[in-house]
Amino acid sequence: MDLEDRVAVVTGASGALGGAIVDGLAAAGAHVGLLARRRGRLKALAAKHDGLVLEADVLDHVQLERARVDVLERWGRIDVLVNAAGGNVAAATVGERSFFELPVEALDEVVRLNLHGTVLPTQVFAAAMAGGAIVNVSSAAAHRALTRVVGYGAAKAAVENLTRWLAVELAPRGIRVNAVAPGFFVGEQNRALLFDESGALTARGERIISATPAGRFGEPREVADAVVWLCSAAASFVTGAVVPVDGGFDAFSGV
Repeated sequence: MDLEDRVAVVTGASGALGGAIVDGLAAAGAHVGLLARRRGRLKALAAKHDGLVLEADVLDHVQLERARVDVLERWGRIDVLVNAAGGNVAAATVGERSFFELPVEALDEVVRLNLHGTVLPTQVFAAAMAGGAIVNVSSAAAHRALTRVVGYGAAKAAVENLTRWLAVELAPRGIRVNAVAPGFFVGEQNRALLFDESGALTARGERIISATPAGRFGEPREVADAVVWLCSAAASFVTGAVVPVDGGFDAFSGV
């Protein structure tokens, strides 16, 4: 699990999972470039690890190339890329509206954020990699039809297919490509769906816990641990895999 002096770039580093992944990589000895759209949210985390703040949008090729230059000027190489940027788009969900009212523009947006937001950083940063590891962040929604999140689930399923394709395409370059598929973690985007104002579980939160054999939500560090393993020599013969980090959610039929 040792990543001493390896150079990693983490997109979506300002999020709960992205930030935990930065912590995990740095604890394993890696130098980390923290990439997100808002510099202010990265400063404290970067200072904590002597990391490099990379202000860029994962959908902006020019900004990504500028970030790559910054990383190479600082450390001279790139060994690890973690594509943690992504998320849901409210307009691409159903519930308030029916599937038949779903705007195709919203589907385009959520696919761009999650799929294109994985493709573009990989094109830019992996071009500078000579060996190493890429880890994409998928979701349990890619494997099962979860209510409401139609666009997000489809976009993450595309990320998993891309992961397998890249594992084959980049193998001759010595680059391993895997993904983690987190289950349910509490973050800014979903807190109101899982807990009510009193802090008690909502009906949706209760259904999730009852369908998770571990009987709880995940902790961001548990995703980070899986990412560190996939980036390390301990996973040197692992590529094209999607590792569930979901407390058994994907394994449980509900009966």
